[in-house]
Amino acid sequence: MNSILKKIRQSDAFNEENRIPYTKAIVLMSLFTFVFLGAEFLFVNMISRTVSGNQSVNAQNYALGISVIGFVLYPVFSRFCKGKWQTALAMCTVILSVICLFVICLHASYALTLGMGLLLFLILGVFGSTVFYKTLCLLEDNTYIARLTGVSYMLGILLQIANNNLVHIDYIEAGILSAFILLLAFMLIKAEKNSVVPAFSKSKTKEENDESGKDSLKIILLLVLFVALMTCIFGTMDNAVTVYHANGTVNIGQWPRILLALSGLMAGFLFDIAGRKYMSVIMYCVMLLSATCLVIIQFAGPFTVGLVIFYLSAGFFAVFFTSSFMEIARYTKMPELWAGLGRAVNNLVAAVITGGSLALLNSGNNIAITTIELIMFVLASVAAFIYTNMRRSFFERLDAKDRNKLSDSERLQKLSEQFSLTQRETEVFGLLVNTEDGLQTIADGLYVSRRTLERYVSAIYEKTGAKSRIGLVTLYNNI
Repeated sequence: MNSILKKIRQSDAFNEENRIPYTKAIVLMSLFTFVFLGAEFLFVNMISRTVSGNQSVNAQNYALGISVIGFVLYPVFSRFCKGKWQTALAMCTVILSVICLFVICLHASYALTLGMGLLLFLILGVFGSTVFYKTLCLLEDNTYIARLTGVSYMLGILLQIANNNLVHIDYIEAGILSAFILLLAFMLIKAEKNSVVPAFSKSKTKEENDESGKDSLKIILLLVLFVALMTCIFGTMDNAVTVYHANGTVNIGQWPRILLALSGLMAGFLFDIAGRKYMSVIMYCVMLLSATCLVIIQFAGPFTVGLVIFYLSAGFFAVFFTSSFMEIARYTKMPELWAGLGRAVNNLVAAVITGGSLALLNSGNNIAITTIELIMFVLASVAAFIYTNMRRSFFERLDAKDRNKLSDSERLQKLSEQFSLTQRETEVFGLLVNTEDGLQTIADGLYVSRRTLERYVSAIYEKTGAKSRIGLVTLYNNI
């Protein structure tokens, strides 16, 4: 029993030590969320001073679309740029980002502002891909990955709200964003020392790596489709809100972003329930709410109600696509590519559908809007169903492999901790499940009477809830 308590204390110390990587991961993702959303907000504000609302939406989505190239470029840079070259490249991108921010603040012309915005978001895409991959490198497993994403998302948005409310001079806002970009680059350079994702690097054989890589790739491709279809719904709603804001039809203010922050936090904790078993189901229900929201607005419903539903749903969506891709990227051959693909897919689809989305919204044809939305929803429903089943099967196979890798002593240790078995009860449990000996033979081997052994067995049954020796074997095999 003393040895068991010692191991428990060691495990507690390990968990305490694990808080540091989680804290670093939260800071990294929070900084990126703030910088990306803050730069997007500043860019849209500046571009809207030179062009109409529809053109502002187009410019915003062009910038988001170009960021996808940045997300894809990072794996290339990480393979060819090492050590001092990587540090030098990081510093150059920081300088370019700062220049872009201050030129955007000039809003001298549409062409110049748009050009600087495209370059800025290309760089931010590279930063984003780096952040998501380095976050995986910091974490030993996926245990709290949705919660981590939700907390980071909330903190990033709260930073943006504070920045927008406390700073009312464009150049100071650009200066603050520049400082945070520099801090983000510094943290990423420091994080370079730990550059291997644990789960994939610990695979024992090439065959295991290949099998895991093929299965995870299938899930990722299906996840791309699922996220893309949901982006069509969320992106259309976002365009509607942006047009209202840019044209000054409705003064949205800052309060919806607080809802966005809270919904992201709520999503992180809800998604992590039961190892994210119900994450896609929850997201599907939220998507239904968002689709309803678009219908409410188009049919002259109260704009405020639709806005509340949209921002609550958007937080869930952002946490979903971020944590889903990071979760599965751990088991791929190129985690540095797939870890940040959630944001990339969302940005790309949002940019591609902008023209059609705006034309549809401005047409005033509510029947056409509802029909297309219904088609998107049905397709997303099919993708959600297939993805959910494939993901569940994949992780069930992984769990089964992990259980098979546990030694007898590790299994007994886990059972002892789970059911508070004494040292002698643990020993008896092991003999009952690992041998076919009768009770008398086991009693003789332990140098106790049969009656004493039966008391141990009764105590084991009572603590575990098992009714027979077969029940004990089932418990043992399920660990």
